[in-house]
Amino acid sequence: MFYTKLVNHKEPINKLLSKTDLFQQVPDDWYIVITDIKDSTASVKKGLSQLVNLIATGSIVATLNIAKKYKIDIPFFFGGDGATILVPAILLQETMEALILHQENIKKEFDIKLRVGNVEVAEVYKNNQELKIIKASVNELLTIPVVLGNGLQFAEKVIKSRDIVFDYTDKTTTHLDLEGMECRWNNISPPENSKEVVSLLINTLEESKQASVFQKILKKTDKIYGPLNKRNPISVPKLKLNFSYRMIKTELKASNHKFNFISFFKIWINGLIGKYFYLPNNEGQKYLKELTQLSDILVIDGRINMVISGSEKQRKLLSKYLDHLEERGLIIYGIYVSENSIISCNVRNRKAEHIHFVDGGSSGYTRAAMVLKEKIRNKAI
Repeated sequence: MFYTKLVNHKEPINKLLSKTDLFQQVPDDWYIVITDIKDSTASVKKGLSQLVNLIATGSIVATLNIAKKYKIDIPFFFGGDGATILVPAILLQETMEALILHQENIKKEFDIKLRVGNVEVAEVYKNNQELKIIKASVNELLTIPVVLGNGLQFAEKVIKSRDIVFDYTDKTTTHLDLEGMECRWNNISPPENSKEVVSLLINTLEESKQASVFQKILKKTDKIYGPLNKRNPISVPKLKLNFSYRMIKTELKASNHKFNFISFFKIWINGLIGKYFYLPNNEGQKYLKELTQLSDILVIDGRINMVISGSEKQRKLLSKYLDHLEERGLIIYGIYVSENSIISCNVRNRKAEHIHFVDGGSSGYTRAAMVLKEKIRNKAI
């Protein structure tokens, strides 16, 4: 119950970053579970950005549905083409079994390889890596985990280097529950007065300076773009439902459901009801407003991951600042600019129990990661 019992801090994140004593060390008997699509760049280039996001979302949904049975709160981080989740030992076996089923289904339905692995937190500490966490309220509805230290990146490298096949004891008892996973929105244009969507990945080069550097970057971003709600790429007027044949078919297959006329027709009819009867009424409008508040547009997992909407001028100002930090050897970053954003969703119910994972158009996070990796390669030469 470590994460469940953490205090939910109400101060802005950039202020919390100046209070590093509030961050708690993750227990060494917890596990870091990571999923990652192999060669996601190829899938993105094939135009499968929404599918890539949906597969990553499925990793989180499957794990959250297990944790919910035990009434355990767990931290998770959406990465566009994968996910990182922290779980206590009691959830590990069931989580890994479910994720292997997810892996097998994605391979069968889409011929996409999803890497799945885990590292015990104790191994992170044995290798002199930090992993500290805090709960922070972004707004009245959304609470996110904020991590300091390179522990999660270390675990990611370990898992990618091992590429071990996970064995589970009895396949007949293993269950994959992706209830709540949805992807029913068209690509979303930026809000009024915004012209573009920026996807950013920012690494610090010194673990000890993470908190202070992140604080400066978030303050500068607020100064240029305004607070999170002002730079949110998701706005109610731009949300348009998509219940096309292709979208529904993809969702059903990714959700490990049989694709047939009945299942297709059920979602299609629900889409029509939602568009013409639910969303226009007061309850539907309330859900849409909550959706914007529950959009996961800032992730801090030992790195900064942000999706921002704004103008070219604002982006150039922020890029200039980040270039300055990069030249000083404080950070290295990747950026990608698109004309829209995409979301995939976990909807337990439509009364504030939903969260929406945001990525830049054309898989902005994946493309920003390509830029970042190229910089790292050039730096190593």
